[in-house]
Amino acid sequence: MTNTGHPSEPHVGSLSSKLNWLRAGVLGANDGIVSTAGIVVGVAAATVQKAPIFTAGVAGLAAGAVSMALGEYVSVSTQRDTERALLRKERRELRDDPAAELDELAALYEAKGLSSATARTVAEELTDHDAFAAHAEVELGIDPKDLTNPWQAAASSALAFTIGALLPLIAILVPPTTWRVPVTVVAVLLALMATGAVSAGLGGAPKGRAVLRNVIGGGLALVITYLIGLLVGTAIT
Repeated sequence: MTNTGHPSEPHVGSLSSKLNWLRAGVLGANDGIVSTAGIVVGVAAATVQKAPIFTAGVAGLAAGAVSMALGEYVSVSTQRDTERALLRKERRELRDDPAAELDELAALYEAKGLSSATARTVAEELTDHDAFAAHAEVELGIDPKDLTNPWQAAASSALAFTIGALLPLIAILVPPTTWRVPVTVVAVLLALMATGAVSAGLGGAPKGRAVLRNVIGGGLALVITYLIGLLVGTAIT
């Protein structure tokens, strides 16, 4: 009798990877909301003209998206290079001393709680099936067929930041002059409540605390940049 589980249930590794991507996307959008809101609110405190506000907002959006993409690309590329180096080393060890590698794999399974005999049997069967994949998974915690793509990570980060940044940019430009800052503040705080709740939900953490942290942090950023805009605008005038 063979039982492969429920086909509709995702594998743990796949689910974890997807959750990490979603969490990174939410955090990227959160960064776009806060940083761009800070820029446009600060400029709006210094001037009522739309052109400088729009220019600063678009420049901040572009710079933030590029910075996020570059940072993610460099980070993931470094991780991928490290994983590839570890996988090459494992291939050499399997080629040069397969007996020692079999002993090592059995010891790893024994350390996980299997009896010595069972661990040896599991190690031998996995080695016969695919020794490299078995060692990569158990010894290194790497799936050789599912290495992270730095280009995909960079594009995802840039897109998430851009989506987040568009909200305060639109909110500051659409309302009449006297309502620009209040409308933007409300829109931003509501958005931060949503991103805080979503990120906490993805991580299984309490939502109330995450939302409060997000709102307080974003609120402080808006207050600080608004005051800077007032001071700078007054000094220049």
